[in-house]
Amino acid sequence: MSLIDVQNLTVRMGGNTILSGVNFRMDQGEIVTIVGPNGSGKSTLLKAIVGALRPNAGKVVRQSGLRIGYVPQKLHIDPTLPLTVGRFMNLPRHVSDAAAQDALDEAGAGALSDRQMADLSGGQFQRVMLARALLSKPHLLILDEATQGLDQPGSAAFYRQIEQVRSDMGCAVLMVSHELHVVMAASDRVICLNGHVCCQGAPEQVASAPEYRALFGSGTQGALALYRHEHTHSHDEACAHDHAHDHSHDHEAAE
Repeated sequence: MSLIDVQNLTVRMGGNTILSGVNFRMDQGEIVTIVGPNGSGKSTLLKAIVGALRPNAGKVVRQSGLRIGYVPQKLHIDPTLPLTVGRFMNLPRHVSDAAAQDALDEAGAGALSDRQMADLSGGQFQRVMLARALLSKPHLLILDEATQGLDQPGSAAFYRQIEQVRSDMGCAVLMVSHELHVVMAASDRVICLNGHVCCQGAPEQVASAPEYRALFGSGTQGALALYRHEHTHSHDEACAHDHAHDHSHDHEAAE
């Protein structure tokens, strides 16, 4: 049985149809990326998958006992709040020091336990968020625009960490991202969403599909090929690329 099986999912909000007839499955250990323009229903689909939103039609069938880890798009923590990474890992319920450290190590944030959350770089913050999602030993890890605000090297380093997590823990990974060439290169399968599933398949198949190119332009196919070439070369230690800078994204209410 698949970890999740989305069957003919339809979601309406305020008289608007956000998702219509969406079907896809996820199996153990695969990395799947959802791409699509703003307002295409990507975050809405994630909410339906985790059970935070009830669909108007269709359903999401989850494997019995499925554990889901979730890394949100953003999380604001008051910078004046004295909160160490170690303490943050114990919210909302206590975990052992060993379990917290294991999760931090797996996320590439093993040296950050005593650091203040307010002092972390963007990449470090996201690794701590990843560690917190790994505490439950998830079968399925979901990331909603988890690298928003990171520069491209920082994003690439984070996605390499995700690939390592999948390798170490055997969990499936479902990601939403705007960073097409970076995130697609880290994916086994890509789903192009625009209110419905426009196309899906291996990254190269989707990048060359007419439906995908109509949404994102033909240049993204070349960018994906370029990234795949660069991805075969050696990289510096992931944390060396953890720099944050500001990006503004316009998200419609449906996102």
